Amino acid sequence: MKEGINNPKLIFEERKAIILFLWLFNLLYYSFEIFYFYIRPKLNKKVNPFDTNEVGLGVWLYILIFCLLPIAIYFFKKGNPYVVKYIYIIGYIGIDIIDNLMKYLGTTDSFGSGNIVEVLFILFCPIFVNNKYFWVVSLGMIGKELLLGLILQDLNVLIPTVIYVILSVIAYILVIRFNSYIQTLTTVYEELRQKEKLAVIGQMAAAIGHEIRNPLSSLKGFTQLQQERYPNTNDYYPIMIQEIDRINSIVNDLMYIGKPRVIKFEKASIEEIIAYTLSITQQQAERQGVIVETIMAGPLPPLDCDDKQLKQVFINLIKNAIEAMPEGGRIEIRVKVLEKRTLSVSIQDEGCGIADENILNLGEPFFTTKTDGTGLGLMVTDQIIKDHRGAMKIKSIIDKGTRVIVTLPILQIDK
Repeated sequence: MKEGINNPKLIFEERKAIILFLWLFNLLYYSFEIFYFYIRPKLNKKVNPFDTNEVGLGVWLYILIFCLLPIAIYFFKKGNPYVVKYIYIIGYIGIDIIDNLMKYLGTTDSFGSGNIVEVLFILFCPIFVNNKYFWVVSLGMIGKELLLGLILQDLNVLIPTVIYVILSVIAYILVIRFNSYIQTLTTVYEELRQKEKLAVIGQMAAAIGHEIRNPLSSLKGFTQLQQERYPNTNDYYPIMIQEIDRINSIVNDLMYIGKPRVIKFEKASIEEIIAYTLSITQQQAERQGVIVETIMAGPLPPLDCDDKQLKQVFINLIKNAIEAMPEGGRIEIRVKVLEKRTLSVSIQDEGCGIADENILNLGEPFFTTKTDGTGLGLMVTDQIIKDHRGAMKIKSIIDKGTRVIVTLPILQIDK
């Protein structure tokens, strides 16, 4: 669990784990001490073999261990349960080192100390699902034994040290598995949440798109008719038609989101797809003083794809690059074949760039960095690429430009 995050669910889970830990710790600690040092010697009718001339902390050992509980409860009630486990591990190690040094330092007695809760500390680590705490416990327990062995010059510490190393390895495997499981659940949850959001948007988009498209077609037809009848009377007709086309483009994106996508994979030339795309965007590029340079790396194999959808992808990406340079600039398109039969198309502009925090949200419905954008174009682009089993990466530097890298498998499997 991530510490320092005020997520109510995470705090609730941490509280449950802490309560369970506190019950087990106090129950096991005092039960072990009572049985091992008081009941067991009486049952065997002999003196405890681990008795020494020094009593160590004596009754203060139990008082100090018990004092950890009110400290833990204080932080627990203050709403910071994450610190409780560290208080117990650090407090226990410190108290145990002092107790053992008082018992054995300066004596000839062999080292023989410990409590079952030391095993609890290590094996309970995976319950907290926290790598940092795991390393504190494991290194703390192993380091405690090695430190006592070094100070007391006693090799008997090697046995518990080896045991703790073995238990730490087991606990580490469990921590990794728990973390992996939680990450998988989180990923699945995010995917389901995204699909639900897209489904709602898709239903809304299909309904809105259908209602808008019919009157939009009529409006464009009447505008063109008026322009033909009175070609010299109004300069606003071209602007009206251009704006109607822009609305129609948004409606097309909405319809794409709302309708089921059926991809017909056929052999197509990436050179022809790029050429078609450039012919569509050429007028806009020239109007804004943008120069487009295309670099094809060697002979390129035919691509297994839906060429109409890929044309839409590259039209959207190149238009974005052009719009990012209102004062003109240069766009470089590089196409090459990578290893593992993958095609890479890189589109680099010299525009204003995109902030790092915004790159993570690109492709989300209705998220855009443009003043007049909708965010649907890049969302549709990303979805088409995913439908082709490809990937899109965006790298950007503010005031220097943006590079969009699209990778597509050359051959589609299980069409």
